[in-house]
Amino acid sequence: MALVITVAQQKGGAGKTMIAANLAAFWATTRRVALLDIDPQRSLTRWHAVRGAASKPVVDVHLSDVAGWRMAAELDRLRDGHDIIIIDSPPQIETEAKLAIRAADLVLVPLQPSLPDLWAAEGTLKLALAERRKARVVLNRAPAKGALLTQILTQMAKGGAQMVEARLGNRAGMATAFARGLGVCESAPKSLAAAEIAALAAELERLLTNT
Repeated sequence: MALVITVAQQKGGAGKTMIAANLAAFWATTRRVALLDIDPQRSLTRWHAVRGAASKPVVDVHLSDVAGWRMAAELDRLRDGHDIIIIDSPPQIETEAKLAIRAADLVLVPLQPSLPDLWAAEGTLKLALAERRKARVVLNRAPAKGALLTQILTQMAKGGAQMVEARLGNRAGMATAFARGLGVCESAPKSLAAAEIAALAAELERLLTNT
């Protein structure tokens, strides 16, 4: 039976889709992975199409592109044939996002170190709490240090949000890989960006094992 991770953040531009794609590409080497794209922008679907047209063979990642109201039926269809299902949810709190969070074993909330992202993340975390879902925040495009980063971390701690230890920096290699339909672990396996994705994946696996 597949474990389900929903990547959710009500603010657009937080890196939700890129994180979903990179985790899928990383896990696909050892797991049967499916992506479920219910974000109306369909960026993950377009990434998958580029991946399928690559000149060099890549590890298969299944993708289902369905409307949010069909998500439950599609999840049921995918569960038996996959180990991990990653849902890319819409960038707002609406019925489809609620359904994606409700279906998750773990909700992953990307957070760039900015106050608008923080405020948006608070709404997503409240929704996960209301649905009684395990949720974790992951810092994305984060600097190594700085006053704003310290402020964001302090406010997250005061609000009681739980964060993963792994952080994702502002790595150009992530965008370059995405444009080629790849994960950074495939395009630059020895890079710092690939190491960060591997660390995030390992931490999420530990959390899912304890779900």
